[in-house]
Amino acid sequence: MAGGLVALLDDVAVLARAAAASIDDVGAAAAKAGAKATGVVIDDAAVTPQYVRSLAADRELPIIKRIALGSLRNKFLVILPTVLLLSQFLPWLLTPILMLGGAYLCFEGAEKVWARIAHHDAHGAGEEKVQDEKTLVAGAVRTDLILSAEIMVITLNEVIEEAFWSRLAILAVVALVMTVLVYGVVALIVRMDDAGLRLSQLSGAAAAFGRSLVRAMPVVLTVLTVVGTAAMLWVGGHILLVGADELGLHVLYEAVHHWEEAAHDATGALGGLVGWLVNTVASAVLGLLVGALVVLVVTFTLHRRKSANPH
Repeated sequence: MAGGLVALLDDVAVLARAAAASIDDVGAAAAKAGAKATGVVIDDAAVTPQYVRSLAADRELPIIKRIALGSLRNKFLVILPTVLLLSQFLPWLLTPILMLGGAYLCFEGAEKVWARIAHHDAHGAGEEKVQDEKTLVAGAVRTDLILSAEIMVITLNEVIEEAFWSRLAILAVVALVMTVLVYGVVALIVRMDDAGLRLSQLSGAAAAFGRSLVRAMPVVLTVLTVVGTAAMLWVGGHILLVGADELGLHVLYEAVHHWEEAAHDATGALGGLVGWLVNTVASAVLGLLVGALVVLVVTFTLHRRKSANPH
């Protein structure tokens, strides 16, 4: 009896070690796969604060919480089952779907660039003020659906060779961690000015630091807007570049890769950084060109519809 118990405990220990190793493997794979989606994560974190800029301070965190819950629903109820089924039965569809999402990011980025050039920001801000919270949350969750889909498909591409249950575990970990990371950072950003105001009411160095935080917030939000737009163009363009190569159109990818290698070889110790910058800038330029084309098509189509249906 005692021998049987010892054997059972030994089996349990073996299973526990195997489970721990599996958890470690899933965590390592999730970290590696999630790193590939960094650009989209930056974009997500940069875009979201814009949705709460016009709200009262006491409503910012509740709205961010609602958007975060909407993001989790997007990932776990819509995106995760969809991409798992596609990866299992129609894996060839993943690249075209990813490219469609990339084209959407290019469109969003180019539209923001055009709005800045054409000085439409004031008009856009006026529109945000008249939106109610339900409309703001719905708009943010729609945008999150696209960005979350990009994160999940990019992650899936990195673990496509894993077994089904490993893919499920890795995608679930990435979905949860990315959501907590993005919306945790967003919550810190939007509350920074309030923290600064409270500190400014103290004395000495704390008050000076608080006033610096308050003064810095407009700059931080402006920088986030610029970074978010650049990330949209970079990520969208790179997705299109790699996707086109995978679908057999090698010219653009090979040209950018050649420029990247030439820059790497010509800059010595800084070669890695310079090569990455060349690839990033080329991807962003491609994203801007594709996005501008989509903006023209969408604008022309909408204008025609408005002309055809003036009422």
